[in-house]
Amino acid sequence: MNQAPSKTLTVRLDKWLWAARFYKTRSLAKEMINGGKVHYNGQRAKSSKQAEIGAKVRLRQGHDDREIIIAQLSEHRQGAAVAQTLYEETAESISKREFNAEARRLNILNNPAPENKPDKKQRRQLIRFKDL
Repeated sequence: MNQAPSKTLTVRLDKWLWAARFYKTRSLAKEMINGGKVHYNGQRAKSSKQAEIGAKVRLRQGHDDREIIIAQLSEHRQGAAVAQTLYEETAESISKREFNAEARRLNILNNPAPENKPDKKQRRQLIRFKDL
């Protein structure tokens, strides 16, 4: 039974994210989508959503949020150079990631650890404050 090849390629969103090398495994991509870390055209997506060229995808990777536009579809994982041709990252996303990386490097975003532990009186104040 030979089937005629379809003219338009349809790819599930989790498979496309895996092929574009945003996540190491399809199951991890699916887990991130179902966990609400991936938004497709401004809305929360399901892993079975069909990816379309020109769609805007916002995803979270570690400390960074990326906003990308799908340029090509692929259901096969290939080399990193080929995978980068599957999407275009928006200029705003790139500048935001660079700013956050610099802020993390300078320890602005992360609160540094206190120099010493709170004493008994300060611990009691913290406990009372948390219970409010």
